[in-house]
This record gives sequence, C-alpha cells and structure tokens, in this order.
Amino acid sequence: MGVLRQLPGYTLEGVIASLRHDFNARYRPETYRHLLHSLDACMRTHVSFRVSETPVFLPRPLIEEMAQIGADLTHRLVDDAEYLSKSTQAIPEMYRAADETAHPHFMTVDFGLVREADGRLSPRLVELQAFPSVYGFQSILAENYRSAYGIDPSLGIFLGGLDEARFWKLLKKVIVGGHDPENVVLTEIDPMHQKTLPDFLVTAERLGIRVVDITELVPEDRPGKRPRLCYRDAKRLVPIHRIYNRAIVDELIQKQIRLPFDYRESFDVEWAGHPNWYFHLSKYSIPFLNHPNVPPAVFLDQWMQGKGRDRLPENPQEWILKPLFSFAGKGIEFAPTEDRLRLIPVLEQRNYLLQQRVKFEPVIESPFGLTQPEVRILYVWPDGGKLQPVLPLVRLGRGKMMGVDHNRDMEWVGASAAFMQEAKVM
Repeated sequence: MGVLRQLPGYTLEGVIASLRHDFNARYRPETYRHLLHSLDACMRTHVSFRVSETPVFLPRPLIEEMAQIGADLTHRLVDDAEYLSKSTQAIPEMYRAADETAHPHFMTVDFGLVREADGRLSPRLVELQAFPSVYGFQSILAENYRSAYGIDPSLGIFLGGLDEARFWKLLKKVIVGGHDPENVVLTEIDPMHQKTLPDFLVTAERLGIRVVDITELVPEDRPGKRPRLCYRDAKRLVPIHRIYNRAIVDELIQKQIRLPFDYRESFDVEWAGHPNWYFHLSKYSIPFLNHPNVPPAVFLDQWMQGKGRDRLPENPQEWILKPLFSFAGKGIEFAPTEDRLRLIPVLEQRNYLLQQRVKFEPVIESPFGLTQPEVRILYVWPDGGKLQPVLPLVRLGRGKMMGVDHNRDMEWVGASAAFMQEAKVM
C-alpha cells in the first residue's frame, strides 16, 4: 500500500487550512445572501432552517473513515438476528409494520471529532438512524455553495465514485424501484408545513413522484386480493405501488394522529424505507455496540438497577440523557443528576439512554471563533444491492446541541456541506 502524503495545508486539526483561510479571506455577506436566494429558487420554496455561511473543507480519507465505520456498525446490527429480535420489542405494538424488508433502504450515521492523546482527530459516533435524510436538498446545497463562492471543481462532494448524475440515478433506483413514478409517493405528516419541504419538492420533481400527506392515504379492499393503498388525484384514486416513507412514528404518537390504515396490516405495497427500521437501527442500538468509535451507553432502567454502571464515568457531568426515539435532539439533557434520573417514572426508564458525554473539538475557523462540525454520512441500500455511502451532510454549531434549531441565533452555523480534497499517495 502507498503511504498517504500530507496534503498541502492539511493540519492535525483535520481541516485543510489553506482552503479555509482562502475562503474566509474572500467571504462577503452579499455572496451569502446570493446563496440563500439561489437556494430558494432551486427549491421553489423558502428554506426556513438556517444555512451556514460556509461549507467545510475536509480530506477525503477522514470522510471515508467515517463512512467505513458507519457501514461496519450497520452490518453488525443488521446481521445479528438476536439483536433484531430484541429491538422489535422496542417498537410500539400498534406501529409494528407488516412485511418488514430484509434490510433498511436508507441509513444515516452522525459523527463528531475528538482530539486523541497524540493530537490527531478521530471520529466518534453521535447517533445512527435507519431513516432517510435530506438527500436531494444536500446535493443541491453543495452545488450552490460551489457556484456562489467559486469553489474549485476538483473538490468532490459525493462518495462511492458517484457524481451528480449517478447519484440521482441511484436514488431513483432505491426510491422508485421499477415502478411507474405515478404510483410512487413520498409520505410525511402535513408535508407542506415541514421544514424539510425543500427536500420533498426537489426529490419529487427529479424523480417524478408525488408528495402525499400520510393521513390522506386511502386503503382499498379487493376481494380475493391483498388490500392496497391509494392517493387521490382530483377525482381519481391512484394505486400506490411503493412508498418513500418520511413519516416519523414518534411524531405520529406525539401529535396523537390517527391514520386511515393500520401499519400492522399487510398491503400490496412496497416500502422504500420500511417503518420498522427506524426503531431497529437507532439510539436503541448504541448499548449493543462495543466499538472504539462508539461512546459507551446503558439503558436507563438497567443503570437504575445497578447494571452497566462500570461502563460510564462516575461524574454526572460526563453523562448525557437521551430519549430513545425522539428526533431533532428533542428531550436530550446534559449532566443529569441521579436525583433527576429518579424522577423519571420506572415504566418510562426503558425509553431512555444514559451515555458518556464526549467533548467534540471545534476546528472550523470563523469570524466568531472556532466552530464545531458534525458530519452525517448518508447511505442507500438498493433492493438486491449493497449498502453504499453517497454523500456527507454537515451541521455547524457552537452550542451544546448541533441541530439547526439550537444554533439559530448565531452566525456561521447551521446546515452546511463538505468539500473533500483527494489524498495523494507516494
């Protein structure tokens, strides 16, 4: 094997210093405003969440290391029948959907960067989730950064040997399958009022599919055949052959939404993103992962019974409490005391995770000081194919939480993209 040669300006901070310094020197507020206007035009709607003023510049080997770790963790769980049986019990009974697929079609794995004793940066798992993210939006965001700021075309944004055309072709294969796009829908709860609407619209436009509120699906009985699901197109009832599922069960439960169909019933429809995988590969998985890049964690009910206490530091300041199936960082608490933990009802404790808190390193230079990146690797897994990383997504923040909602009053934070410089070999 060749030896990776240090890239020009590549520092132990894990960023490409020359590109960062050049970007910061050339940055102008009017260019950022142009970026935002361009994004809205491309999405044909206003992007309501915060988009950062800057992308990040990272060496491809660092991103590919994250992608490999995420793939290894995913396969470790998917291939473990005993684990999958246990995780099934974590799915609320009325949401245990029929006809579970052999593997998830989508996977997202989030990483932060920590400083090792030798000074180098290393990835640490933040979270993993077998659920789609903003694949379409992310690819267009990256290209809008490139266009607005004149970023070197040699800096890549895709993984797995993909370019833009191959990326959309692969996404179509996973989402549409071999069906007529008219019979494929993207379903979400009240999709026209979700912050991720820009992603829904661009995905639907590129793939020719419909965006449909999951509460408006119409079940249709067929004597002698499996029932099917349909959507209304004016007065016409259109059968659905494949569902690109973006509806989160946790939100259905929180909002007490009653669906017109039963998840547990077997319908003549395919799922691109079967609902059960949202639970199988999630924060619930973390205590089962004994891996150097995964901070140790214990289910709260077990911890309260004295089990697994040796896995966590004794100091509560080094703990973080996470609800198992919340989304967008809801319900997370830092440094919970034992008194606080005892306030959680006994029957609810199994729905929480107590984890070692990890200090992530802020390494992105900005006019407001060093900013912390969180890198999400987006994967797809086609029917009959292999798990494949396709694109990194980045969030920048300077607070405890990395979600865009938690950094909205700051500048040079929010949704961002990674441009990767290739490593050369000697």
